[in-house]
Amino acid sequence: MDIKVRVWRQSGPTAGGKMVTYDVKGISPDASFLEMIDVLNETLILNGDDPIAFDHDCREGICGACSMVINGVAHGPEKATTTCQLHMRKFKDGDVIDVEPWRAAAFPVIKDLVVDRTAFDKIIQAGGYITAPTGTAPDAHAAPVPKKDADAAFEAATCIGCGACVAACPNGSSMLFTAAKIAHLGLMPQGQPERDSRVIDMLQAQDDAGFGGCTNAGECTTVCPKGIPLSLIGRLNSDYRKAISKR
Repeated sequence: MDIKVRVWRQSGPTAGGKMVTYDVKGISPDASFLEMIDVLNETLILNGDDPIAFDHDCREGICGACSMVINGVAHGPEKATTTCQLHMRKFKDGDVIDVEPWRAAAFPVIKDLVVDRTAFDKIIQAGGYITAPTGTAPDAHAAPVPKKDADAAFEAATCIGCGACVAACPNGSSMLFTAAKIAHLGLMPQGQPERDSRVIDMLQAQDDAGFGGCTNAGECTTVCPKGIPLSLIGRLNSDYRKAISKR
């Protein structure tokens, strides 16, 4: 495949940026999107140019590092797929592909396609934990969990914190991420002691980090590579109202 790639290039957080067009030739349809960027970077390095900076780690759809907006869609055109697992066969020979970083006030650009997502860390630090007594590990079945709750908690826990929900949201909201982190702990008996303080503190950290408000546009769940359901935001709002009334 021969394609054109228009990539956002920005040398630093305070520098201006622009879209730069590159020709990429001889790409296998079986190559992943990140492998295509690797090939392009090898060419840039051989030509003495600065390679494109982008985030990546596991390349197995697990870590959530591969944050790119491809042709206007977070993680690209294939539903429930991270950028690293998107393959070039989803495109056609001769295509022009636009590649941009996440666009959100809470995710400032560091360089090119790399953004600073430490705002997510601050939300987790505010309440993404449980208290547990020290000592020997409890037996596996010491705290029985109904299967319905276990399945729902596992579904929420599949969130990889990639930030696609924020990039897709017209308000730059992180409500789907926050809702998933609150739900997977709040559904388990071990998470009950902090249930009220957790939802209040994590939402406050979300607001302090500069994320926008949720208006239920639904774009977040559409681009989520793990299919986190929009219903978790409703659960979060319910938990928040109960916690505030108790406080």
